[in-house]
Amino acid sequence: MANDDRITIIPRRTPESAAMSASVKRAMAITAKLNRLTFNDADEVRALFSELIGRKVDDSFLLIPPFYATGGADTRIGRNVFINQNCTFYDLGGLDIADDVMIGPNVSLITSGHPVEPSRRRDFTIAKPIVIERNVWIAAGAIIIGGVTVGENSVVAAGAVVTKDVPPNTLVGGNPAKVIRAIAE
Repeated sequence: MANDDRITIIPRRTPESAAMSASVKRAMAITAKLNRLTFNDADEVRALFSELIGRKVDDSFLLIPPFYATGGADTRIGRNVFINQNCTFYDLGGLDIADDVMIGPNVSLITSGHPVEPSRRRDFTIAKPIVIERNVWIAAGAIIIGGVTVGENSVVAAGAVVTKDVPPNTLVGGNPAKVIRAIAE
């Protein structure tokens, strides 16, 4: 039920919401298995993560459990991606992570939410994609909200809450995140 190319709305008590719930249950079962593994089980972690997203990840992919997800089918992962422990990915809106991305511990990539108005809050889920371009570093505890693109070579500082697009080659930080400075080679 997409309104346009960047927004998905899933009303409550519909076939789409039932499919979303089934996807969450599936993801929770796979991540429960994944979270019993350790850093030394990299091949098994890659196999389970590949099962979660429905496509094989590159042998250069590295994830340190624990990891939490509410889907998986709408996640795309490039080569040489590193995901540190205790990250959470909500991918209902689509989550694209390009090559050479590093994601620090406790990072949350949240593509979905609910209306702000109390009377409508439980009526539907709304989702927008997150795009993480090549060679980005997302530092510890950062939160990125749906509808955001993080530009190539950028850094999201620890604890930042990113609600707007991040230009390429910039350092952003704060809540809400703002450009701190350009990054030069």
